[in-house]
Amino acid sequence: MEEVFRKKAEATRRLVEAAEEAHHEHEENPDLQYEYYNAVLINEVDEVGNNVELGGEFLLEPNDHFNNLSVNLSLSVVQVPTNMYNKDPDIVNGVYWSEALNKVFVDNFERDPTLIWQYFGSAKGFFRQYPGVKWHPDEHGVIGFDCRNRKWYIQAATSPKDVVILVDVSGSMKGLRLTIARQTVSSILDTLGDDDFFNIIAYNQEIHYVEPCLNGTLVRADRTNKDHFREHLDKLFAKGIGLLGDALAEAFTILNDFNQTGHGSVCSQAIMLVTDGATEMYDDVFEKYNWPERKVRIFPYLIGRESAFADNLKWMACANKGYFSQISTLADVQENVMRYLHVMSRPKVIDHEHDTVWTEAYVDSALSQAHKLNDKSGPSLMTTVAMPVFSTKNETKNQGILLGVVGTDIPLQELMKLIPKHMLGIHGYAFAITNNGYILTHPDLRPLYQEGQKRRKPNYSSVDLSEVEWEDKDDILRNAMVNRRTGAFSMEVKKTVDRGRRVLKMHNDYYYTDIKGTPFSVGVALSRGHGKYFFRGNVSVEAGLRDLEQPDVALADEWTYCNTEEQHEHRHLTQIQAIKLFMTGKRPHLKCDRELIQEVLFDAVVTAPLEAYWTGLALNKSENSDKGVEITFLGTRTGLSRTNLFVPADQLSNQDFLTAEDKEGVFNADHFPLWYKRAAEQVPGTFVYSIPFSTALENKSVVLASTAIQLLDDRKSPIVAAVGIQMKLEFFQRKFWTACRQCTALDGKCSISCDNEDINCYLIDNNGFILVTEEQSQTGLFFGEVEGAVMNKLLQMGSFKRITLYDYQALCREYAGSSDSARTLSDPFSVVKWLLTKLVIFLLEFNLYSWWNVDLSVKAQRPRGKTMMVPCDTVYPAFVSERTIKETTGNIDCDGCIRSFVIQQIPSSNLFMVVVDNKCDCSSAPPVTMDPIEIMYNESLKCDRLKFQKDRKKPESCHPFHPEENAMECGSATRLSSGLTAALLPLIAATISR
Repeated sequence: MEEVFRKKAEATRRLVEAAEEAHHEHEENPDLQYEYYNAVLINEVDEVGNNVELGGEFLLEPNDHFNNLSVNLSLSVVQVPTNMYNKDPDIVNGVYWSEALNKVFVDNFERDPTLIWQYFGSAKGFFRQYPGVKWHPDEHGVIGFDCRNRKWYIQAATSPKDVVILVDVSGSMKGLRLTIARQTVSSILDTLGDDDFFNIIAYNQEIHYVEPCLNGTLVRADRTNKDHFREHLDKLFAKGIGLLGDALAEAFTILNDFNQTGHGSVCSQAIMLVTDGATEMYDDVFEKYNWPERKVRIFPYLIGRESAFADNLKWMACANKGYFSQISTLADVQENVMRYLHVMSRPKVIDHEHDTVWTEAYVDSALSQAHKLNDKSGPSLMTTVAMPVFSTKNETKNQGILLGVVGTDIPLQELMKLIPKHMLGIHGYAFAITNNGYILTHPDLRPLYQEGQKRRKPNYSSVDLSEVEWEDKDDILRNAMVNRRTGAFSMEVKKTVDRGRRVLKMHNDYYYTDIKGTPFSVGVALSRGHGKYFFRGNVSVEAGLRDLEQPDVALADEWTYCNTEEQHEHRHLTQIQAIKLFMTGKRPHLKCDRELIQEVLFDAVVTAPLEAYWTGLALNKSENSDKGVEITFLGTRTGLSRTNLFVPADQLSNQDFLTAEDKEGVFNADHFPLWYKRAAEQVPGTFVYSIPFSTALENKSVVLASTAIQLLDDRKSPIVAAVGIQMKLEFFQRKFWTACRQCTALDGKCSISCDNEDINCYLIDNNGFILVTEEQSQTGLFFGEVEGAVMNKLLQMGSFKRITLYDYQALCREYAGSSDSARTLSDPFSVVKWLLTKLVIFLLEFNLYSWWNVDLSVKAQRPRGKTMMVPCDTVYPAFVSERTIKETTGNIDCDGCIRSFVIQQIPSSNLFMVVVDNKCDCSSAPPVTMDPIEIMYNESLKCDRLKFQKDRKKPESCHPFHPEENAMECGSATRLSSGLTAALLPLIAATISR
């Protein structure tokens, strides 16, 4: 990982050097005419078929490295925000000199073919992107992208900051002015990032904290906190008179006191003043709190067209190293707010410190939309490495002119491919976090809405490690990683699988360290009982390659056996092709994992006989006459899989299984397949049956069955593979009912059977989901929803355990609950023998393919009413059977009527047969559900959560001010009157003399 990050940072540094040199050589020409490739206009023609101005013919070819977009690998394109003029002299000059970056873009990509988008975001507003790609406006003809309000730009341009925003809510701010003020504050919040801290104070004749709970303090500017304050902005209303002096004194006091605690940025400080005027200069306040050091910058925003108080406000900005702006309309807000960033960047520019910054995980939806990315794949999480670009001309040195920011993106999925998944064991995984404790990548991070919606959750980029590794109540693991330590930690964990419906209890050992050259730390979690031993075998290369190239063989799509990304000539190779070239010595320079390849070749040879065996079964019509079994499959610990179709692909009941669409069912960078993991947690030789939750709603009624293959060797028993089948649910259920109707009695007659109206028979799995029941609509439901009284009794008796789980990435909405009637059995003791007989017959009848068993876990997703989804915290239960209890009988008192039931485990499986007496009405008993319950926080607790600051590692770089800074560059909306200029000169002279 360090090597990957280092290469990306080097590429970015080369862009910085080229940009600064090109600008240094360029002479500004206000009359410059220059035709460039505009990202929106390229390949556009007018009514007569001629290329439009700034368009031109631009060669584009599809490239799978860039999300299959059509790109130009020789040239970049330039995007100009919709609200700016394409031929503005400042933009034309900037585009002209930045053409020099094209050569460096291409050279970087040739040196490092793993690079994706490279770009330069100009302080003037244009955005140069490589490779060249066409941009598409939205349905309103607008592209909502301005590079200057992207986190990578803001983070690279400025140092961390503490900010107090003062909003005038006196009577003169009524109507449109208050609307513009709210938008101004919201735009300021957009420019704050996770390393910044803020608060908002509204003032008239009194001081009003927008969030009263946060009186006298600052909070981190993460997404959750900023959204919280935005909600409160709508509650502001204007009345009374404005006492700005008191508000300024309060703001200075907060900044000073909070800085003393050491909890904030401990770097730059600023007061943003949003008002429609100031009747005086308040120099007495500034003299008391801010002079002579002027550590706090003042940024006044004059709202409205009136200029009567402009001089006073501009004087405040100039006297306190800030910048004055006047905002007359809503359209003026964005451009005027952005100006403060360039003032805050001056010390860094004068110091000529090219700090390398790395963003948290994010998806740029505006960019994705402009590129018309295919929604099917969903947005891709990435991090960006960025560096500022400065003017190096001597005549502008003390002005600290920021030219822009260069950057390149790193898809986090590419980082995960670096992890040797086969060495982490079946349940092992790697993860990384930022200096603020937020997840960069983790298998349990869920950045997208569920149920197929490819939209980002609103708070996906600020999920703290403690919210997924929530068993670490004291944040021991989190804080050690935030503070960039190297060490180990262990704890008992509950890991959910199958979309959170099932839980695996494990003991994890964590190992962690920092990633040099970045603010990130990486950790590895290893589950005890897996990964300690690794089975090794040797076969000839010839035999291994022969079996590896068979049509039924595939390798884990996201595992790296050979690195085909580093050289352009290798990019077209599949992993199997690369392995063959490497092992035969034809491409010795390929970077491959020789040990992993030797193991995968061994697995290919050892599992090769299965192909002939499966083919023989397929040809034997009597074995599968009704085509109930559709697929047989195998996976090994090296990521090798074999599949055999017993029916044509277009006739499969669940065509997503074992494809990229079925993310939990295949090997990927994060995890082993679900059927593999669940089989590994069962007793050796046990089969796991389940109905995939992802398909239950889509009427793809199938049952999966899998079992782990374990090598038994005295002390060591590594699991080397798992095998399984997919069969039609109807086929599986029919086999079950056939078995239940057979008896071992001499006369062949059953004293009782599941056809009896007085009893209900269920087949459930070890998590309580129904696989077989007489009522077809109940298939896939949780047993407690159908038989609440029985489930409650099973929990009381210890046959099942309730495990409490927490979800801190949940989305809350209304659920339309459903409760189905329950049923039941007469004398349980008289039927235990009968029940055991049924189970044995069922197993024998079903055992067509005796080499594995089926995992039957039902995905119970019922159609539910939807409302707007909002982030929330929830608590919900999962249920697990007690392995040691093989059979249980019980009685339930239902309003004086005794209802009986019997449950018995089916040998060598995760299944239980439950027979329930149907004579008593227990419908009054509440159902046992798995529905999540929102954790409601009272106002006091909400306040504590807002105030609470978890450990964070402050960025090492800080540039709050510089003695050579030119403070006279402090606003352009109005000119300072001669009187105010005279008032400023002594102050500036005194400061310089110091």
